[in-house]
Amino acid sequence: MFDIDDYLTRLGHSGPRPAATLETLRVLHKRHLMTVPFDNFLNEERGTAIWDGVDIDVDTVYKEVVTGGRGGVCYELNGLFRALLGALGFEVVVLSAGVRGADGAFGPDMEHLFNGVRVDGEWYLADVGYSGPSLIEPVRVAEEPQEQYGTHFRVLAADDGFHYLERRPRDGEWAVIHRFRLKPRDFSEWLDASNPELDAYARMLAANVTYIRGRALENGQMTLTGRRLLTVEDGRETVRVLVKQPDLDAVLKTILLQD
Repeated sequence: MFDIDDYLTRLGHSGPRPAATLETLRVLHKRHLMTVPFDNFLNEERGTAIWDGVDIDVDTVYKEVVTGGRGGVCYELNGLFRALLGALGFEVVVLSAGVRGADGAFGPDMEHLFNGVRVDGEWYLADVGYSGPSLIEPVRVAEEPQEQYGTHFRVLAADDGFHYLERRPRDGEWAVIHRFRLKPRDFSEWLDASNPELDAYARMLAANVTYIRGRALENGQMTLTGRRLLTVEDGRETVRVLVKQPDLDAVLKTILLQD
């Protein structure tokens, strides 16, 4: 059963329930990414039905993820966080994005689901369900660069109707993470409507399952894609290929918070 106070305790909060302020959002967002890992291991058995659970059963997912300790994917983790934020009095909506691939092309507009939170009249991107590298704390929808632990982020509005979330590591260049429209989404857009582009994308993912795990660190992130480990610390990126099984097992335990 979804339990607000137990959830807050899992995220390291003690005392009375916090007020719906930007500082509360910032702290809970980072703690969520540090304590609840991204893990898409269930996608293999979900097959082409990977978005069937997009409108999550909050109690069931809470029991499996927060109580049970498994990781989750974007709509599970962001769905739980959205329920928590709403219970605390935040104004929060569902947003979606097409992620930029290595070839520069974007996935379907509803490929990735995350949250938009309005605080003091300004919109912030709140995304605790992306494997990384990406934001650790909420990012304000603004063109001005915003630094997070040595990495900068900004959101650019383009003439094509999309907003583009960009990231720049300490020694790198600006690169787009994903593009999105700043408008609330409804779950029926995934569940009821025919979307050939999204259906084709689901078939592609089902035919080429790659395990992705990720979790935030105090000053960065770890993202494991197959056996490729990307670590970001203070804005600096390092990459290792974990050839030896003991090395892979050790990293998995670290990311998934397994004893």
